[in-house]
Parts: sequence; C-alpha cells; structure tokens
Amino acid sequence: MTEAVDSARRSVAGRTVLVAGATSTAGRAVSAALAGAGARVIVVGSNGQRLDALVESVPGAFPYVCDLADPPAVTGLAERVHADHGMIDGLIHLVGGWRGGGGLAGQSDEDWAFLHRNIVTTLRNTTRAFNADLLASPAGRLAIVSSVSVGTPTPGGANYAAAKSAAETWTRAVGHGFAKAALPSGQTAATAIFVVRALDGLEPELAERVVALWDVPAASVTNTRIPLG
Repeated sequence: MTEAVDSARRSVAGRTVLVAGATSTAGRAVSAALAGAGARVIVVGSNGQRLDALVESVPGAFPYVCDLADPPAVTGLAERVHADHGMIDGLIHLVGGWRGGGGLAGQSDEDWAFLHRNIVTTLRNTTRAFNADLLASPAGRLAIVSSVSVGTPTPGGANYAAAKSAAETWTRAVGHGFAKAALPSGQTAATAIFVVRALDGLEPELAERVVALWDVPAASVTNTRIPLG
C-alpha cells in the first residue's frame, strides 16, 4: 500500500485539484493528502471560518467560499479559479450528508430536498462548470463517494439511496463523455465512485485512494465502483 501511495504522489504532483466539501472530515483528509503529494489544492466550502481553519492545517491550500448548489455562484467560482490558477486537473466531490429513518412514511420532502441539494445538485453544478477542464487535462479525474445502500436500499433510507443513485448515474454519464472524447492516443480523463457503508473512520483510506487515482491509466479506472473498508 505504501509503495502505491508514494507512486501516486509523484503522479499527482503539480496537478491542480479542487476539493468540494473540503471542510468535512473526509475533505480535510483528502486535501491534506493531496497537498502532501505535491498537488495544488483548491478547497471549496460554504463556511469561511471553517475554510480558514482548514488552511491552517493544510498549508498552501487555496480557499474559496461558494454555495455549490447555486449555479451562478458555481459559474463565478470557475471564473475565479481559472483566473487565479488556470484549469483544474481534478474534482473531488465530497459534499453530502445523511437524513433518514422512520420507514417509507418518514421519507419527508424536507429531507429529500436537503439530500438532493447537497448530493445531486452540487455535483451537477460543479461537473458542468469544470467538465471542459477535466477533458482538456492530460490527467483529469472526477471522484465521488457513494453508498452500499444504492444496491441494497431500505425504506428508512430511501431518500438517501435515491440521491446517491442519482449521483452515481450522473458520474457515470460524465465518465461516458470522457470516454467518447478520448484522443486517438488514449483516454486521459476518468471518473471513480468510492463506495462505503459508512465513511466514518475510512477517511485516511479514502484520501490515499484519491491520491492514487493519478497513478493509473484513465481507461482502467473510469466509472469503476471502488469499495472502501
């Protein structure tokens, strides 16, 4: 495992990677691992104070406050990032959250709106804004975190499983677009879906696996579901 991570760090070095939802526990771990591997890390969140705290623990990270559920705000974010850093090579989407319980009757409209906004809308907005970047990069990568509940949904988690399923579908669609746009010399952009039962405690493994995405050919990883834990 150590050799793979070290190799991946050499591969991701010099790449510009945007971490969406960077102030979460997973976001902090991923941002730190990418920075330690030599990547230029752009950290995005909705809370400026939490971003400031993140930058203190991840020196060299570039913070941007943005409501990723707001399309015009994300368009503005892309313009700022491009002006400051040029095009990105990676988008790691870690915006999420969980709500559920109470059986099917407990799947409230409020919970659905929250989950759809955080899991699906933010992914849709960011991938549309940065899709051209990832296609233009010699090593573009998009990654999300999904759940085993997509394959084994329960009534009490129906809202959550449906949102995660939609996010996976969107990500696979992006991946098919990457494959369709591949150059004669080969595919350069790839998508990956990390799958967990619960992310708590798996953040270090996630961080290592994210860094390692740049250590393998795009065609070998794109649209794969990678279990963690």
